[in-house]
Amino acid sequence: MEKVWLKSYPPGVPAEIDPSAYGSVGELLEESFRQYRASPAFACMGKAITYGELDALSRKVAAWFQSKGLARGARIAIMMPNVLQYPVVLAAVLRAGYVVVNVNPLYTPRELEHQLKDSGAEAIVLLENFAVTLQAVVRNTAIKHVVVASMGDLMGAKGFIVNFVVRRVKKMVPAWSLPGHVKFNDIVAEGGRLTFAPAALTRDDVAFLQYTGGTTGVAKGATLTHGNIVANVLQSAAWHEPAHALHQDVTQIVNVIALPLYHIYALTVCAFLTIRTGGLGVLIPNPRDIGGMIKQLKGYKINTFPAVNTLYNAMLNHPDFGKLDFSKLLVANAGGMALQEAVAKRWYERTHVPVIEGYGLSETSPSACCNPVTATEFSGTIGLPIPSTELSIRDDDGNEMPIGQPGEICIRGPQVMAGYWNRPDETAKVMTADGFFKTGDIGIMDERGYFKIIDRKKDMILVSGFNVYPNEIEDVVAKHPGVLEVAAVGVPDEHSGEAVKLVIVKRDPALTQADVVAFCKEQLTGYKRPKIVEFRTELPKTNVGKILRRELRDAAVPPAACPAAAVAHERSA
Repeated sequence: MEKVWLKSYPPGVPAEIDPSAYGSVGELLEESFRQYRASPAFACMGKAITYGELDALSRKVAAWFQSKGLARGARIAIMMPNVLQYPVVLAAVLRAGYVVVNVNPLYTPRELEHQLKDSGAEAIVLLENFAVTLQAVVRNTAIKHVVVASMGDLMGAKGFIVNFVVRRVKKMVPAWSLPGHVKFNDIVAEGGRLTFAPAALTRDDVAFLQYTGGTTGVAKGATLTHGNIVANVLQSAAWHEPAHALHQDVTQIVNVIALPLYHIYALTVCAFLTIRTGGLGVLIPNPRDIGGMIKQLKGYKINTFPAVNTLYNAMLNHPDFGKLDFSKLLVANAGGMALQEAVAKRWYERTHVPVIEGYGLSETSPSACCNPVTATEFSGTIGLPIPSTELSIRDDDGNEMPIGQPGEICIRGPQVMAGYWNRPDETAKVMTADGFFKTGDIGIMDERGYFKIIDRKKDMILVSGFNVYPNEIEDVVAKHPGVLEVAAVGVPDEHSGEAVKLVIVKRDPALTQADVVAFCKEQLTGYKRPKIVEFRTELPKTNVGKILRRELRDAAVPPAACPAAAVAHERSA
């Protein structure tokens, strides 16, 4: 296959990267710890830790885990928002030879239980705010070690005030009980008295189980190796290089980490790329509080800003947006969901730096495609395949489609996952004989090598950059005794890109929209909950009885015109 896209590469971007530059993520981390020892690595709520401190703290946590007799390759779950403990635990788990299982802290007990059981996680580190969720299901899992962190753990004297406000003033910590748990600061103290033995890892060792619905509704762990993550960090660094070359006066990159680190986009493009370049990652624990985020970012000369369309839009609409310093902004990346042209144009008018849209999936670590960082206008495309990456547009028989003809986007490169955790049958469905990952997205390539997504093969709903799978939603709602039949579809939403709409045939005539929303609130995390509930007497079906979701989507009433929109869920995505 001819790599048409290479002719559109900006000067200075190589066609290939050397994926063997580091033997593991641990090697990449240790190089940065040596090279940038005195520089601040991460900051949160006004408190920063240096690369030297990140090195020392992660060694202590790693030593504590090793002292518990966990075998190499054991899975350790992390269930926290963007706080200083996150990068510490992340580095500790990887350096000690264990596997990170990232968990969305907003998960319901049902969702958490599935992920812990499926991954076989033996330990978990979580923020106390979410301990009550674990309490509900821990007895049904293989978890042996529970480490509970508090918001102020690594903030010194200020931490006492932060914890008091979080617990007593804002009442953000529901009462919980986890017998045998250990406090985060206690494992740091205990680990400091122990010896850490760095794990001898290879690029083929597993680094992450990154959970995703993939092409079906059951959450599966995309098995990402150390080689996958290292490759994607190096690919992203190479892609960003032309922007850095234009601003050689910037001595340390200040990267805003507002996207949650449990999301693959933030994990690679924010955490590891920041560390690789010796940058400062400014952690935002709650990006839904736009005013609070802007307050935290004041005083920083922001250099890179990875976000999703909804976050860009919310910031632009905030009255304090003008107080931020974007005079040294190098790159604003957009991913996770489609970038809207109106938002891109407004951002460029306000910052004079374009939003660069990219594309990727959990299965590709995630970046596969991106617009050049030298672009000056909105392209409406997902850009070009990044170095060492091939994209192929194929029909259902696996034949490559000519330029301009639609087909399924397939990806090959060193960032493509090793497969789905313990699901060889699911892996076989998405991998081709010649090593391409079938994304389920329908796209076209133009004569310049730019790719554009035109439709989705699967019925996935994309809410604020998070994948929502109709099968899961339908399975949950169908358990309500008042529901006879249910279909979940995505409808356009100005705030989140898409929102979940339920179409229900009642079993109990007394069933109301409020009943359904309340039921979903117990069973589903915020972004999966329906924004619209519609009742019908029957659902459109094929002659074999399969519900025609496409018909429901095509006939969808815009949210503003639907009376059920009054039953809006609280936005927790």
